[in-house]
Amino acid sequence: MLRFFTLIVFFFFIALAQSQSFTETAKEPQQDSIKKSSLLMSLGNGYFPTKYFNVDLRYLIKFNQYEGIRTGLGGITNDNFSKCYRINSYTVYGFRDHRFKYSVGGGFRISEKTNTWINLSYTNDLQESGSTTFLTDGRFFQFFEPRLLNISLFHKHITKAITVEHELSPKIFTKAEFAISNINPTYSYGYHINNSVINSFHLSTLKTALQWSPFSKFKSSEKGEEETKSAYPKFTVQYTKSFNKVFKSNLSFSKVDFKTIYKIGDEKATFSEFTLVSGIATGNTPITHLYHAYPNNITKETILQRFSVAGLTSFETMYFNEFFSDRFATLQLKHYLKPFTVSQRYKPQLVLITRYAIGDMNHPEKHENITFGSLKKGYTESGFEINKLLFGFGLSFTYRYGAYHLPDFEDNIAFKFTFNVTL
Repeated sequence: MLRFFTLIVFFFFIALAQSQSFTETAKEPQQDSIKKSSLLMSLGNGYFPTKYFNVDLRYLIKFNQYEGIRTGLGGITNDNFSKCYRINSYTVYGFRDHRFKYSVGGGFRISEKTNTWINLSYTNDLQESGSTTFLTDGRFFQFFEPRLLNISLFHKHITKAITVEHELSPKIFTKAEFAISNINPTYSYGYHINNSVINSFHLSTLKTALQWSPFSKFKSSEKGEEETKSAYPKFTVQYTKSFNKVFKSNLSFSKVDFKTIYKIGDEKATFSEFTLVSGIATGNTPITHLYHAYPNNITKETILQRFSVAGLTSFETMYFNEFFSDRFATLQLKHYLKPFTVSQRYKPQLVLITRYAIGDMNHPEKHENITFGSLKKGYTESGFEINKLLFGFGLSFTYRYGAYHLPDFEDNIAFKFTFNVTL
């Protein structure tokens, strides 16, 4: 029900965008078209623009196993407010845990030529345990975020951070962050260290990340260097260091993460996409900062009970909290066939998919009150998607095989629907 409500909200903003463009009939048609295109692009990125403030659609409504319904409002100032300063914040409320979460932040630009910004933020929110994000990743927005519906392992965090973002060149973007965090898992968990067990963590971390797009094309504009042609491969590397006894930090560990994306072929016809993600963590790393392979399957008895929405890069047959690793790698291969032209507007597309994950953990006995498996034998699933069958919806079928094939045949099958919208 919540998925369909989210879709209704999206279509409401699309309709509003269209109505605004039609009301300005006195202007030139070309100018109206540009404005409409810009508005639709903002909506596609998850923003509804106003004069000085862009409303962030990510915070309108979501659902997960810990908070239940999560709803709120957030946004960021735009260039009409200032080209040198920005303010961003959000506030949300969880109806199951009865808690407000929020973030307040802002930034100022110190160099227009290199697009160098310094940002400050204070955040009191939840984060999925075992998830890793890259500082340099662009904004990612989905109208449906299927994995959120079934995530059960969250940790609370209060984080104060300062970040610096800088373009070494149009093709090389860097970002660094120093953060102080107080972390409390929402589930029963303890980490063994120095002959004792700790249940909460105080971390002082430094992250540095670099994103390199060697083959993309850029041009100068009022907003700086803008990507005019996205070319592949693209590479991202990130290093994280947690310092012990710095601002009362009680754990020391290091992490190195790497990601590359490569596409071959014509995206308007037939093409293939390869995504490699890997990471390694050393030192005293709690489960909150280790790795899972982004599972997206819930523990239910039948295939139809597990029917939900397929993700873009998640393992559809892997069950939540089934595996954790301190070193891992995943490889995802997608082959997009040329869309079937049934009519000018109806063009479903078949996508063939194979995913592989491998990983391991050195000292699983350090993690108390949580049970999980190892990926050292290699995890494999394959399947297909038929996208854009009706109003952006499609179907996904995935099968789990190899070393981690389950005894009951139907437990290895994931049958879900997909959702793809192009603005």
